Amino acid sequence: MGHILSQFIESMGIVNLELGQVLMILVSFVLLYLGIKKQFEPLLLVPIAFGMFLTNLPLGGLMNDPAIHGSPGGLLWYFYQGDELGIFPPIIFMGVGAMTDFGPLIANPKSLLLGAAAQFGIFATFFGAIMLGFTGREAGSIGIIGGADGPTAIYLASRLAPKLLGPIAVAAYSYMALVPIIQPPIMRLLTTEKERKIRMAQLRPVSRTEKILFPIIVTLIVVLMLPPAAPLIGMLMLGNLFKECLVVNRLKDTVSNSLINIVTIFLGISVGASATAENFLNLQTIQIMVLGVLAFAIGTATGVLLAKLMNKLTGGKINPLIGSAGVSAVPMAARVSQKMGQKADPSNFLLMHAMGPNVAGVIGSAVAAGVFLALFK
Repeated sequence: MGHILSQFIESMGIVNLELGQVLMILVSFVLLYLGIKKQFEPLLLVPIAFGMFLTNLPLGGLMNDPAIHGSPGGLLWYFYQGDELGIFPPIIFMGVGAMTDFGPLIANPKSLLLGAAAQFGIFATFFGAIMLGFTGREAGSIGIIGGADGPTAIYLASRLAPKLLGPIAVAAYSYMALVPIIQPPIMRLLTTEKERKIRMAQLRPVSRTEKILFPIIVTLIVVLMLPPAAPLIGMLMLGNLFKECLVVNRLKDTVSNSLINIVTIFLGISVGASATAENFLNLQTIQIMVLGVLAFAIGTATGVLLAKLMNKLTGGKINPLIGSAGVSAVPMAARVSQKMGQKADPSNFLLMHAMGPNVAGVIGSAVAAGVFLALFK
């Protein structure tokens, strides 16, 4: 009887709890607080945080690899294959495309320049990571965090640096959620009160024909130039075509609601589950987190600075705040631009103008991923 009792006690998780696991559980509680109490992207942070919480509870075996631990393997390990094989990110992109209105970008093509400028943080961080000793493949995967696009970061890391997929994915989604905290200080630092009060002219109407042709033309141009970008750009534009052609509403409703919600659950909880204490609590992860926030800050700053230049060249017609929306955190970054503009002038409405650079940033981050895939395939 004593032997049985001893075995039972030894099988209890609390007896096997290690310091690293305790620290990661505390981190998961912080993320849950940010998602639930502060409502920082709760659709992302809540499943990620709970996945992190689950995987660091000892002896649960939720991330057990069947090749190592034997069949059948852990539940979340199977979910994680959707990340590792690059399946979930393109599906998320299809849903994003079905929810995205590219009208502001079509109406103001100059917005594409702001979306491109915000990707500068990706390439600056790429070289920074190289200097810290990361390989080119690893540096590209780390740099893409600066695009503030979680699915793109997961897709690229799964292709170029699968060993770093966990910390890169957690960093990318965490910084996406923290857009309202990270961006405003940079925007205030780089703009004047007068610039933040600039009102922009109303955008021209965009025809249905333009909206239907846009996803087809963008896919054609991007994929002919960068074939590795085809899965992300192709799915993004397919989802948008579902939205704009008006003849497949059932498909549009599915990919923009039930499908993207299901995949978000699987992706979020499996991303969080990859953040085990042994994989996460090391110097390399700290470097990735620091480089990620630098990439995001640089991308925000370069977007604002180019918008300031465009404002000068157009005689004061562009509010520099919309430049920060060039990162692809849709629509959060555009909402931050709107909020900052209304703090300076409550009657100023920048949201639609900021949506142009914002959706351009989605395309830009996918193109940047295509560049790295072409360089390091």
